[in-house]
Amino acid sequence: MTKTVIKWLITLSLCLLNPEAIAEDRSSIDLIIKGDYVVAMNDADQIIRQGAVAVESGAIVAVGPFVDIDRRYRAKETLSGEERLVMPGLINGHSHAAMTLLRGIADDLSLNEWLNDYIFPAERTFVDPEFVRLGTELACWEMVRGGTTTFVDMYYHSETIAEVVDSCGMRAFVSATVIDQKSPDANDAEESLKNAVRFVTKWQGKHPRITPIFGPHANYTLNASQLRATRDAARKLGAPISIHMAESIFEVEYARDNYGMGSVSMFESIDFFDGPTIAAHMVWPSEQEIRILAERNVGVIYNPTSNMKTAAGVAPIVRMLEEGVAVGIGTDGAASNNDLDMWEEMRIGGLLQKVNHMDPKVLTAKTVLSMATRMGADAIGLADSIGSLESGKRADLIQIMLDDVHHLPIYDVISHLVYVTDEQDVDSVIVDGSILMRDGRPLRIDRERVRQAAAALAQNIQIKMKEL
Repeated sequence: MTKTVIKWLITLSLCLLNPEAIAEDRSSIDLIIKGDYVVAMNDADQIIRQGAVAVESGAIVAVGPFVDIDRRYRAKETLSGEERLVMPGLINGHSHAAMTLLRGIADDLSLNEWLNDYIFPAERTFVDPEFVRLGTELACWEMVRGGTTTFVDMYYHSETIAEVVDSCGMRAFVSATVIDQKSPDANDAEESLKNAVRFVTKWQGKHPRITPIFGPHANYTLNASQLRATRDAARKLGAPISIHMAESIFEVEYARDNYGMGSVSMFESIDFFDGPTIAAHMVWPSEQEIRILAERNVGVIYNPTSNMKTAAGVAPIVRMLEEGVAVGIGTDGAASNNDLDMWEEMRIGGLLQKVNHMDPKVLTAKTVLSMATRMGADAIGLADSIGSLESGKRADLIQIMLDDVHHLPIYDVISHLVYVTDEQDVDSVIVDGSILMRDGRPLRIDRERVRQAAAALAQNIQIKMKEL
C-alpha cells in the first residue's frame, strides 16, 4: 500500500469520525437556493434535478446538483428546495409602475380616447411625488409577489421612482419621461428633457441596481426635432432610451401624414437608433421596418394584454423573432392591463400568437419563457448580467412552489411554467443576492401601510374625478 493511499485513508477516517472536518474545507458563501428543479435558462437549456444555486456577494458562483454544491460550499443561509423550482427572476420590459393607483379608472376604450380623455387629465390633476412614491411601492409589492425582479419603467418624478426601487430592493431601468405637453413634472418637452438630463447625470453609475435612462413618450407627443434632441442627450451620456413605438394604427398614420413614412422608418430617418433603444409594443412595423429593428439591434417589448385591451392589434412577434430581433415581454401599466402579472403575459402572449397564425407551433413555451428571462435581458441590454442562472451573473432568481394541485402531475417543467404557473405560486424572490420575499411574504415593503394609503388616495381620486 502506497504512502499516498495510506494518507488518504487516514484523512477519510478522520472525516468520518469528525464530519465538521469536511465542512472546514468548503468555501464560505452567503446563500444557497435549492430546488427539485433548477431551470437555468442558459445556452444549454439546462434543467437540473435536485439542483442548487450558490451565491456570494450578490453574484452567482455556482449552479449544479445539490450534492456538488453542498460538497463545495458552506452557506450562511440555505433556502430549502423541497417541492420547489428555481429559475431566473422575470424581467418586465415595459411598465408605468405608479399607474397602479389608476388601475380600473378608465376601461374599454381605444388607446387615443383612453390617453387623451382620461389618463392625461387624471395625471395632470393627481400625480405628484407622493402619488408616484405610493404607486411605485404598490407596484413593487405586486411585482415582487409575482416573481418579477427587474422592470423597465417610464413615468414622472423619476427621482422618486429610483428612491422606491432602492428601498424595495428590485432592479430597474428608470426612464425620465420626455413629452411635449404639460405633465406632472414639466410644462413642455424642453423642460422635461432638462429634467431627464439632470436625473440621468445624478444617478448614472451610482447604484448597482438602478440604471437611469431617457423615456421620450412617442412620435405623436414629440416632434422629430425633440426626438432627435433626446437621442443626442442620451448619446452624450451613454444612456439607453425606452419609448412607445408603432403601438397603434393612429401612430403609424400620424407618421405617414406628417413624415411620409411609417413610424419605425421615421425614427430611422432621424438616426434615433444610434444608441441602445428599447421599443415598447411594436404592433405595426412593416416587413422592411422589422429588418431595420434587427439591423439596429433594437430591443422590442411585447405587451399582449394591454394591446388586446385597447384593441391596438397583435404584434408580429413571430416575424421579428425570425429576423433575429431580441423580444422581451412587458405588462405596460396597471391602468391599461390591469395588473403586473408576468405569468399572465407569458401565457396570453404565447396563445395569442398561436391563434393569430392558426398554428400551435409558431411560439413554443421555451421561447416564451426565454422572452421573459434570457431574451428579455438581451432586449433591454442586460444579457451579460441577468436573465439566466450562470456563474458570474447577478443573483436575481426565484423559487416556484410545485405543491399546488394545478402542478400535478409534472411531465415538462417548461410547459408548467408557461401554461400553469401563476403569481400565487412564487415562494421566494432574490435580487442581487438579497432575499426580498420568503414563503410568499415580501420583506421590504410595509404592506399594511401601502394598502391603507392606496385606499385613502383612491377614495380622494374618486371624489375629485366626479368634479372634473
